[in-house]
Amino acid sequence: MIKKSISLTAEGKKDLEKELDELIKNRPAIAERIATARAFGDLSENEEYSSARNEQKIAEGRILEIQDILKNAKIIRGGKKNAVALGATVVLDMGGREVTYTLVGATEANPLEGKISDASPIGKAVLGHKAGEEIDFNDKKVKIVEIK
Repeated sequence: MIKKSISLTAEGKKDLEKELDELIKNRPAIAERIATARAFGDLSENEEYSSARNEQKIAEGRILEIQDILKNAKIIRGGKKNAVALGATVVLDMGGREVTYTLVGATEANPLEGKISDASPIGKAVLGHKAGEEIDFNDKKVKIVEIK
């Protein structure tokens, strides 16, 4: 199986490492909940036990996922700001409304925080373009105001 590298900003990598640390530190507490719930007796109707086991399953799955992401991570380096590239923050004029996005890899995309994936429709549309250029996006003109 060919492993694909995962693009992350340095901040995104740091956030994942922090989350991984917290999940690993929380393992003993989850194990304690399982042990306590097991002591209640019949496991087939023990909601506390089922809940703790489910929490453990979710946490362990996320630990494996983060470890895999970090193992395959390629850190996005801020480069020249003359064209929109991965890691750049771009200010767009979308029909009189200015919006600011940071172009990131799909793993750390979060539109509510202004982080869009380079694979998203608007990410693909602005990639490689320069400040001052107008591009067509969804039958509308979008102007790249600034690249930071």
